[in-house]
Amino acid sequence: MRTIVLLLILVCSTLLSLSAQESADGDVATAIRALESDWVAAQSRDDNRALDLMFDNALVYIEYGRLVTKGDYLSRVKSAKPQLSQIVMEPMTVRTFGSTAIAVGTYRDKSVSDGKAHFGRWRFVDTWVYKNGRWMLVAAAAAPLSK
Repeated sequence: MRTIVLLLILVCSTLLSLSAQESADGDVATAIRALESDWVAAQSRDDNRALDLMFDNALVYIEYGRLVTKGDYLSRVKSAKPQLSQIVMEPMTVRTFGSTAIAVGTYRDKSVSDGKAHFGRWRFVDTWVYKNGRWMLVAAAAAPLSK
């Protein structure tokens, strides 16, 4: 009887621990999705201050196979012509590994250049790290998808 009670206690504590971990992972996923949305909003407004706060100083960004630093990215956003007129995030997956979160998903964008609309669809992978009390983007890559 004593063995059964101990086994029952062990099973219950394991289930509670797993449930708490799933809840924490869900909270992180929600936070990362919000940050991804904030990134899109800040870029649409050319808000380099907001982008600067969410990007780690050592950010590594890869676009069209080219390495872009945080400074390069912020400069491009500030001076970019044409301005992106719309970015629509599609569903994304967020996985956590301790203090690291990986977001993988797709988005669509629309830009206007010389009065002509251009449409694109991209797949991305973004790596966020929890440091100094907040989530920071440390690495990102985006690649165009076939139309």
